[in-house]
Amino acid sequence: MSEQTDAILERMDDSVRVITLNKPEKLNAWDKPMRDTLVAAILKASKAPEVEAVILTGAGDRAFCAGQDLNEGKTFDADRAELWIEEWRTLYNAIRRFEKPFVVALNGIAAGSAFQVSLLADFRIGHAQSRMGQPEINSGIASATGFWILREMLGLARAIDLVQTGRILDAEECHRLGLINEIVEREAVMPRALELARFLAAKPKRAYAFNKQRIAAATQAGFDETFELARQIHRRAFEIGETQAEMAKFFDRKG
Repeated sequence: MSEQTDAILERMDDSVRVITLNKPEKLNAWDKPMRDTLVAAILKASKAPEVEAVILTGAGDRAFCAGQDLNEGKTFDADRAELWIEEWRTLYNAIRRFEKPFVVALNGIAAGSAFQVSLLADFRIGHAQSRMGQPEINSGIASATGFWILREMLGLARAIDLVQTGRILDAEECHRLGLINEIVEREAVMPRALELARFLAAKPKRAYAFNKQRIAAATQAGFDETFELARQIHRRAFEIGETQAEMAKFFDRKG
């Protein structure tokens, strides 16, 4: 049975909760209502004994998620930017602290904050057109949190490359770097994600949870430092006004 909100869809597939970002007309770009709804869904799944694993995916066939909805961000001032960073901390922490299997089914592009969210999951399944990248610099957004996640995953040199160029990686490069765990046919992405989620859910549950606790603890100091610096960086950026101006230019170019 499906439960629908404005922002996401939720359904159960046996013991797996499938959460779908549900704004395909905006490439599933997220704003505060979507983030809040997603956090609530993850926390609910965490506590529900009938949920043994979660899959996160996007509606449509173009995007998992295009990242921040720039229509929202272009209106921020410095105070709102600080609150914005705390909202991301809440979402990222909900995923990091989720002790059951968490799989991302990459039905399309994952950009910016969506790239980061996908990397916080346990595993990522994609297809040949599942591109990923950190193009935030192109919209005037500093990649304060993205840099940390990419450095943890790929090392310093590649993190610098991705945050400073803003380039989008094709599926083959993502797979080669370990950012996408498996590439399958487009129509097989969700079936394979479900298969993997059930495989992981069949592992001893406490051992799986303890492993996730250990992984989170190993990166906690960097996580905390990152969000404190991100709060400061984005406050300064939105005080200067370049970020809002670049977001507005994006819409000018589209128009």
